[in-house]
Amino acid sequence: MGLAYPSTCEVIPKRLMPTPFVFQTTNTILYCHHWQATVDFYQQCLKLPVNFASDWFVEFLLTDTARLSVADERRATIKSSAGAGLTLTFQIDNLQTTWQSLHDCGAAPGAIREHKWGARVFYLHDPEGHRLEFWSPNVV
Repeated sequence: MGLAYPSTCEVIPKRLMPTPFVFQTTNTILYCHHWQATVDFYQQCLKLPVNFASDWFVEFLLTDTARLSVADERRATIKSSAGAGLTLTFQIDNLQTTWQSLHDCGAAPGAIREHKWGARVFYLHDPEGHRLEFWSPNVV
């Protein structure tokens, strides 16, 4: 696996990639107008564990080193993008079970379909409008 260089699509092997930083954790922060509904969605539908919570900011654990946070735009210096220009992707083991769980909690996942890059995938949007992509590689 490597990094595709945008202008030529040449793949650069990982061993040649520079590593100027050593990241301990990563956190994507979603600034939201519909803050409480978005927090409820990630906590109740996706069942993400809360790592930290205040009255305007909630940090969820995705993995040991990855987090997803939801911030109330009314208390932040950054305003909501209303979901524009952002897709959160989640590779999961059981696509059908995940689809059913999201459907059962009241979310509206799209149909599971085959993607051209060799995976099965479905999409849905959180209450703020952010697109979520759930995918599993095709088993050969």
